[in-house]
Amino acid sequence: MMGRQDRDQGQLFYEFKLDEVIPRNHLLRGMNVFVTTALADLRQQLKPFYSEIGRPSIDPELMIRMLIVGYCYGIRHERRLCEEVRLHLAYRWFCKLDLGDKIPHHSTFSENRLHRFRESDILRHIFERIVAACMANGLVKGEGFAVDASVMEANASRYHGKAPNELDWTDAQRQKRSVSEYLAALEAEPAAESNTPDDDADGEPDNRRPRRYKRKTPKGRPRRHERTQGDFAIGPAIGVDGKGQ
Repeated sequence: MMGRQDRDQGQLFYEFKLDEVIPRNHLLRGMNVFVTTALADLRQQLKPFYSEIGRPSIDPELMIRMLIVGYCYGIRHERRLCEEVRLHLAYRWFCKLDLGDKIPHHSTFSENRLHRFRESDILRHIFERIVAACMANGLVKGEGFAVDASVMEANASRYHGKAPNELDWTDAQRQKRSVSEYLAALEAEPAAESNTPDDDADGEPDNRRPRRYKRKTPKGRPRRHERTQGDFAIGPAIGVDGKGQ
């Protein structure tokens, strides 16, 4: 006889341990031991950048663990990251969240990344601890490395770019560190290019198009692929240890 799932009222209380529902061979369970070691002194490193009075902040270890989840599973947007951690039991377990614990607001990540995490250089500190642990376990020799880059298309239209002197940043935006550093880099580019050899030194006119940038994608520049038209793209470089197998 065909069965039918029929339940008039949902169960009000559930009794189970979150640790028991996460498979033993899950990626995050294997990573948890090493992440816990890498973040052992996280609060000590960030203590000078927190006030001694006021309301308790979001746990910095929680934010770092959520960012690690995003990096491992390709979740690039912080709004989606908060939603995925809220729904996924394994993500909650890795972030040390119980079923009833609230997820931080997505704006918390950008505020800490631009201020507290940046001023303390904590992300570099965590990265160096992980590399040191890999070297101690023989996974990385640290004697040679290879660097490669790939072009990632930016979420920006190539038809609405602006020249550097046409970017209409407000005074409030110019006070932000990310914007001020970007504008300083734009001002430094002409000086750097003037010191490079000119390909048209024989008097031929330079027919190269002027550089154009996107306001929402500062580092994006027009790039041309073999089979596509010129679009705004970002070229991230990735370093790989050159240990021979």
